[in-house]
Amino acid sequence: MSFKILEKEEMAAGVWKMVIDASDVAKAAKAGQFVIVRAYDDSERIPLTIADIDREKGTIMMSVQALGKGTKQITKMEVGESLADFVGPLGTPADVKKIGTVILVGGGVGIAPIYPQIQAYKDAGNRVVTVIGARNESLLMMEKEFEAASDEHYVTTDDGSKGRHGFVTEVVKELLDKQNAGEYEGERIGRVVVIGPPILMKVATDMMKDYPDVEIIVSINAMMVDGTGMCGGCRVVVDGEVKFACVDGPEFDGRLVDFDTVMNRLMIYRKDEADASQKYDEECAGICAQLD
Repeated sequence: MSFKILEKEEMAAGVWKMVIDASDVAKAAKAGQFVIVRAYDDSERIPLTIADIDREKGTIMMSVQALGKGTKQITKMEVGESLADFVGPLGTPADVKKIGTVILVGGGVGIAPIYPQIQAYKDAGNRVVTVIGARNESLLMMEKEFEAASDEHYVTTDDGSKGRHGFVTEVVKELLDKQNAGEYEGERIGRVVVIGPPILMKVATDMMKDYPDVEIIVSINAMMVDGTGMCGGCRVVVDGEVKFACVDGPEFDGRLVDFDTVMNRLMIYRKDEADASQKYDEECAGICAQLD
């Protein structure tokens, strides 16, 4: 199959929206699932969470942050080019059900994967509150889409350049404190879903110790190779047991996740990834100089 790039747009600094022609994946995909992508036949396999699904058009939207060699290769491709691989949908879909009010939290590049869950939770009869945040305004994305789709919407930035000055967790805490005080308007908040950097998910989960009657769900973006549970690269410790993020997740009960293990495993190849990225940048610069 030809997985053609139909749309490409920089949504935030270094983060690209890419819409892919993938009708079979779009037909089967559900909120919370992911795909594994390769730019070229000799590229590494990159797991990317699905950011939007259009079943009528047969397209999948993904957000790609150009950090390492593999993601830089993908984001340098242009509309009309085709990806070598686009495998999915993979992973277990989000456990969407009628809860009451659900708070969906997206941090940084984790903002986009929250988007398909808004409509999924609303279709299940929930009131949906969204909270998105980034280090600064240039890293925010999909603000208009989130505001239009949500029943209630908040924006934060670490430096105060857009929205509220502070962190997404502060907004969530205020909403839950209002509920505990009997001052929250609307159906009871029964679940918080957080997608973002591991440290954000860890901090959010630690905060939820003060709200034991509210669920906390996190999405683990672990290292992956095949995405089907065979390689074991995406191991994560949940409730003292080894799970595979690719088949048992990517979503887990945050209170059961060993985040220290998650973060330590993500650091294993950090130097190798940085070296490969630098080498790729140097090679690209050399090729561009020759073309000039």
